[in-house]
Amino acid sequence: MNGSSFNVAIIGAGPAGIFSARELINNGVSVVLFNRDIKPGGLAEYGIYPDKIKMKEGLRKQFASILELPELAYYGNVSIGSNGDFKIEDIRNMGFDAILVTTGAQGTKWLNLKGEKLTGVFHAKDIVYYFNKLPPFSTRDLAIGRNVVIIGVGNVMMDVARYLIHDRHVNTVTAFARRGPAEVKFTRKEFEYIGSNFDLDAYKSELDRVSSNMVEIGQDPLQSLSFIMDALQNNAETKSKTKFRLKFLSSPRCILGDENDKVVGIEMEENLLVLESGKTIAKGLGNRKVVECDIVIFAIGDSVDPGFGLPIQNNEFVKNSNPRFPVDDISYECFDPIKNAPMEDIFLAGWARNASNGLVGIARKDGINASQAILRFLSTKEGHARNCCLEVDQAIRTTVPNFVTKEDVINLENEEKRIASAMGLEYFKFLTNAEMLYAIKQKKIIQS
Repeated sequence: MNGSSFNVAIIGAGPAGIFSARELINNGVSVVLFNRDIKPGGLAEYGIYPDKIKMKEGLRKQFASILELPELAYYGNVSIGSNGDFKIEDIRNMGFDAILVTTGAQGTKWLNLKGEKLTGVFHAKDIVYYFNKLPPFSTRDLAIGRNVVIIGVGNVMMDVARYLIHDRHVNTVTAFARRGPAEVKFTRKEFEYIGSNFDLDAYKSELDRVSSNMVEIGQDPLQSLSFIMDALQNNAETKSKTKFRLKFLSSPRCILGDENDKVVGIEMEENLLVLESGKTIAKGLGNRKVVECDIVIFAIGDSVDPGFGLPIQNNEFVKNSNPRFPVDDISYECFDPIKNAPMEDIFLAGWARNASNGLVGIARKDGINASQAILRFLSTKEGHARNCCLEVDQAIRTTVPNFVTKEDVINLENEEKRIASAMGLEYFKFLTNAEMLYAIKQKKIIQS
């Protein structure tokens, strides 16, 4: 890395972290990018459906061009957190002028229902990371049954349903929404992938059931039906006989298991839509019924990692409600509620700032905005920290024997492309960190 007036550490190499790195570098800052995974990309690498190959390749090229910048040092396979290779305080003590946390939402959000620990209960990320081959999820025993219930009706639910329908050929997938048809969060494009398996008759019956309640609060059932009918005009082909259904005004209350602690059903409570202060609220009516199933998947969003080492409230790192450097009226500054004071050199971006909000484009914009906040913060500093690049490199080499550099990433991705070509595949990914590290080591031996 060449000289710079300021040094910033970025923890997390997803879209928010990588694009923020470019923004900082373009403004004369040197960046050290720490990544828990071996490969950079985060959500773009491990959260986008596998067959969107052109999109992933386009993003990888953008990321590669940023990683090649001489002002950026990349250290992959390095974990930051209370039980990681380094704690957040260790990074602070290395002499950086500021730290940007872009770790995503690595925690798991649950509803704390009875039965969540039963065999057959998953979080959506278990499924998404599995089919995207993120270690260690890639090698887990993903025992999927025949009749699946998904809690949540966003695009993540659609990705999970698509996998279950087209790859696992389960019998039924039923997605439950707490509110009504007007509040579904999935897009028409994502619906098209599973439209051929959609049980339209069941949807119409469900719409009839909830339509009077929708009308009472000013919603148009026909508009919801029109959205579905339009989406059904361009369905993807399917060889699966799976039935996909949507159910509304239902909230999970407990998960039922058998004598072997395996899922056999889920108890759902009927809701009523009401308006409160102009917002649509779902209120439970107390009426409950059991839906038989052998798998329950929660697609209800994520939370930040409680083991990372920053203060958390409501599943998110705490932000300064009165920021010194807001961008678009948004706070990117971390706050310590115990000390009732900002953690003035620590900033947040992407899902680390706002969990489960948007995909790559949103994360990119958030990372750039956070960089602008950091640049404004740096402009207030009379002096700057020592040039810590050599110190950081020595600390990494001493503590993490299997750290990965940006040159290693390039060699790894080239090897995966070579294997894919030799096998006649559109893409190939190593399933474990050990396999990736071995491939990197072999390349180094050849180059030496």
